[in-house]
Amino acid sequence: MSKTRQAGAGMRYTLGQFASHAFLLALAFIFMFPFYVMLVTSFRAPQELFTPEFNWLPQVFTGAHYYIESLTATPVLTFMKNGVIISLGILLVQLLTAIPCAYALAKFEFRGRKLLFAIVIFALTVPIQVPALPLFLGLNAIGALDTYFAAMMPFFLSVFAIFLFRQSFKSYPDEIIHAARLDGMSEWAILWTIVVPGSVPAIAAFSVFSLTSHWNDLYWPMIVIRSNELMTPPLGLAYFADSESGENYGALMATATILTAPLMLAFLFAQRQFIRGITMTGVK
Repeated sequence: MSKTRQAGAGMRYTLGQFASHAFLLALAFIFMFPFYVMLVTSFRAPQELFTPEFNWLPQVFTGAHYYIESLTATPVLTFMKNGVIISLGILLVQLLTAIPCAYALAKFEFRGRKLLFAIVIFALTVPIQVPALPLFLGLNAIGALDTYFAAMMPFFLSVFAIFLFRQSFKSYPDEIIHAARLDGMSEWAILWTIVVPGSVPAIAAFSVFSLTSHWNDLYWPMIVIRSNELMTPPLGLAYFADSESGENYGALMATATILTAPLMLAFLFAQRQFIRGITMTGVK
């Protein structure tokens, strides 16, 4: 009887595993299908794009034609350089401002701490569209439009980073911090030499969020960037929109593939730290 029960339990476990894996594979297919279409479209001939039937592979293979057109007809490398400068610049300032704020909220006892944290939570609900007009008028008043600074300034302080790091620092052992204080270390030294190295997964997780968000951001750069030399990757895709002949979808998809590849590679390298950071932040 016991063997029969064990066999039945094993069968149910196997079926449960199969159902879980099938569900995850279905989700993976749904999320990856747009990237597959983007990649395949970059190799399709124009006459295949609007046919009623769907073919998984190109019937007429165009080779690297659209990729060559993308790299030669438009300054794609300039778009990528601007995206790197803006995304990394924003991330650097966000880390320099959010880490000390989060450490103070997590480890210091002072009047108004709960109120400040409540303001941080409330600020998470405010989208960039709300302060966009005052920010635009202020940047215009000081003559800072169409600069890297204008593209980066509204995002220098990230309340999401403060919230995420505060949750991570909160779980850091107080005994280690007290011991470092007894040894004569300053709070600044404790933060950057002890606490921050122990919170690398949370910092890596936020870095992925920040870089992805600002690399793909179209709304704010479209408002403050005017010159072609400062265009970010999403703005650069507008090069292939023609009001008379329509979009050049092959070159557009080739450019999108080129501009998406760095993010996908960065995530593949950082995925372990990203998953650890998300998991550890929610577990005390």
